Amino acid sequence: MAKQNKAKQLEVELIAITADAEKVIEQAGRTCYLSFDKAYADSQKDFIKRLIKVGHESVLEHAYATFRIKNCSRAMTHQLVRHRLMAISQQSQRYVDEDSFCYVVPESMPAEFADDFHNDMKTIQQMYRKWRERGLKKEDARFVLPNACTSEIVVSANFREWRHIFKLRTSPKAQWEIRKACSVMLGILTKSAPSCFEDIEVQGPN
Repeated sequence: MAKQNKAKQLEVELIAITADAEKVIEQAGRTCYLSFDKAYADSQKDFIKRLIKVGHESVLEHAYATFRIKNCSRAMTHQLVRHRLMAISQQSQRYVDEDSFCYVVPESMPAEFADDFHNDMKTIQQMYRKWRERGLKKEDARFVLPNACTSEIVVSANFREWRHIFKLRTSPKAQWEIRKACSVMLGILTKSAPSCFEDIEVQGPN
């Protein structure tokens, strides 16, 4: 019998970002106003902040970032993929065998019920194996799998869209798992392109 697995720690990795992103954005913005004569060394910081302040965020679409997110639940990825201005590549349950799937335990799970939750996951694993053994393809056996199943996803979006996502998904009202992932991504991009993201704050505990 295959071993039962729980999820590992959520992992977020920046795998690509536009080189000299803030410089690219400044060049795009100054093209709109033909204000190249007003540029100076490291002027992009103040310039980008002014653009954001007046709501001229379309120029941020010239910079992109790509992340890989691992050990997250399908419940979380279902929320993330609703943001339509992204390129998405996700682990496929049609082709990947979920015989010993890992899973995420909700943070709100009371300790006294944790064993019951793990047993439920074990039961679902057995259900999946049963239907695979009876000849169902992976794409059909997956119908019994839970939203708790872990997944791996690569997402790419421009900076304007990332700002939109972070404002929504780092809110205290956001679901805890996507809030955690987006808080990590926000932290990474704030270090990489501070002028574009440092005005967005995560409120409340992560």
